[in-house]
This record gives sequence, structure tokens and C-alpha cells, in this order.
Amino acid sequence: MTHHDFLITTANATYVDFAQIICDEYESSAKARGTGIAKRSPDYVKQKMLEGKAVIAFEKATGIWAGFCYIETWSHGEYVANSGLIVSPAYRKAGLAKAIKHEIFKLSRRLYPDAKIFGLTTGLAVMKINSELGYEPVTYSELTQDDAFWAGCKSCVNYDILMSKDRKNCMCTAMLYDPKDHYQPEETAAAFEEKKGIYERFMRIKKRWRDLFDRDRKEAAGGGGVGSLRRMLSLRSLW
Repeated sequence: MTHHDFLITTANATYVDFAQIICDEYESSAKARGTGIAKRSPDYVKQKMLEGKAVIAFEKATGIWAGFCYIETWSHGEYVANSGLIVSPAYRKAGLAKAIKHEIFKLSRRLYPDAKIFGLTTGLAVMKINSELGYEPVTYSELTQDDAFWAGCKSCVNYDILMSKDRKNCMCTAMLYDPKDHYQPEETAAAFEEKKGIYERFMRIKKRWRDLFDRDRKEAAGGGGVGSLRRMLSLRSLW
């Protein structure tokens, strides 16, 4: 099965009944991966559909829901995020995630041609897709500083790390596409391939830091924590 086996279209009122299915998949996917993900409510997903700020995918042969992604805007439209990319487990590894990202990117450029498009991700696969679209890895300082955006991270299991670092870093990697100042997709894709090994090591360091952070918090709750804290601090120089 390839991405040609799917229908990917801009979501509208016709598809609001799929909101609960999509939100259930967000939750189960986050639990399966053991990574942080901001929670979404069915009403929020429905609103994105009604606003025409989402794309939804179905298997052509059966009409079964296969994937979803939506647009958020921040700082009065200066920044746009393509958020909530999700693919049903039955249809993963078919190139669907990439196809959905391309469609939501095109929709974002059409609706907000002057906006900077950014994303936060914990996965190399999404980084690769973003790079092929012209995104570049950036520091958190280059993202929107709108408090409403960061408030959306409160339901993420990594929110304590984000706040401990004053919103300057976290488990996610930030990527940005600036329509007024960007490299060509061929250049950003090539740069990603060249540095992929570095990104992989960096993500492993972040994962270890997360484990030590959790261990330190548990030890502190039990009246200890010094040993773990020292281990955690030794990693900060690498992050």
C-alpha cells in the first residue's frame, strides 16, 4: 500500500463525526510511544474542521479513516503550526504521514502566505519530512512566544522539563519555515541527511535526560535525590 491508495482532502463539517476517533488515536499513540503529546478534545478537532484548517485522509477502497493534521495560528497570524499529525496504526509505513504533511503545508501556505510555519517534534521521521519541505532546525527563541501556545503543552508529560528550562528547550526539536528567508527544500533535505546521525545522538541524550529527571524527582519525593541530581547535571552540558 502506498500514499496513492488514500484520499487526502481539506476537512469540513462533513467529517466532524471522526473527531472522537482521532482524539482516541492521539491518546493511544502517545501511550504506546511513551512520549509527551498535548491532549486535544473532540470539540477542538471539530472546530478545526469547521474552519477549514485541517486535512483528513481515508483509504480509497474502504473509506476508513487513516490520518489527520490541523493548522494553528499564533501571534496574530505571524506564526502557523501544523499540529496533531496522526496516522492510524493500520496505515503506517505507507508514506501517508509524508503525504498529509505536504497537504497541510500547502494549505497553510495558501491560507497564511506570509506566516512563519513551525513545528515541534520528538521523531526523526517527522524531522525528515519537514526538511524536505524547507524547514530548518531552530532554537525555541525563534518560535512564537505567545503564552497561549506554550499553555497547550501543559498536558504533555514533559511540561515540567519545558518550564525548568524557561521554555528555551525541551524533549522536542523545533523546526521553522520562514517564507521570507529560507533555503530551498533540496538544500534543507540534504542538510538533514548529512546531520542525521547527530540528531539521533542528540535525541538519545534527551531521552536519557528525561529518565534522569524522572528518577531525580522520585528520589527527591522520597527524601533523597542527590546522586541522580548530580548525574542529571552532568548531562546538561551536552544539552
